Amino acid sequence: MSLVKLSAAEIEEMLASLPDWGIDQHKLYRHFVFSNFVDAWGFMSQVALLAETANHHPEWSNVYNRVEIHLTTHDCDGISERDFALARQINSLL
Repeated sequence: MSLVKLSAAEIEEMLASLPDWGIDQHKLYRHFVFSNFVDAWGFMSQVALLAETANHHPEWSNVYNRVEIHLTTHDCDGISERDFALARQINSLL
């Protein structure tokens, strides 16, 4: 998988196929809301397993039933295909 920094046009094109994701702070971003803390934490546990397998770890936060995820590829100082691949895997958990 390419670790090349995507251009703004490439990012916009790829975002079209990734509903509910956007750009925040120059990173791929999505906000999730669950019914309670246990569901949010369970989701984070599943994401952690995906991230560890991919060796690509999100920047994230959790407050009660809310989870925010930012994805960026530090090796290229921007967003790469690797971020979009993990975002698609995260979406598949829902």
